[in-house]
Amino acid sequence: MVECIVRNWDGEEVGQASFELRVAKPENAAHIVHRALVRQMNNARQGTASSKTRAEVRGGGRKPWRQKGTGRARAGSIRSPLWRGGGVSFGPKPRDYSIKMNRKEKRLALRTAFQSRADDMVVVEEFVEHFPRPKTRDLLAAIAAGELSQIPKYC
Repeated sequence: MVECIVRNWDGEEVGQASFELRVAKPENAAHIVHRALVRQMNNARQGTASSKTRAEVRGGGRKPWRQKGTGRARAGSIRSPLWRGGGVSFGPKPRDYSIKMNRKEKRLALRTAFQSRADDMVVVEEFVEHFPRPKTRDLLAAIAAGELSQIPKYC
């Protein structure tokens, strides 16, 4: 059971609201929220880092010198990873970092995170007459203008 303060659009306290949140068990809560956070961060990654292998580097089709008789080490290409200007052995390649998480597990993690920050939660009533369209830009402009002065600025 979570108790929250309900404020009107001018920031005045109107009443209290209580929410019944089904949250994770205390021994599992940190693990589930951590998994959800890692999933969120991984899914935000682009995964576009790339480097060229020896097959992708330009040039190096000809054997630089013959196999035997020169006294130098044998070499088949000037684009070997051992050479300057050569390819990268195990460099990054574009890939997908996304992690799957079950829908019920995601919701449980979100409810558990809300439960842990219940003291900071503020509920504002009746947005309808102030915002005909649900636009984040309009809400942020209203908060910046000071209409909701009692709401913490970090939310």
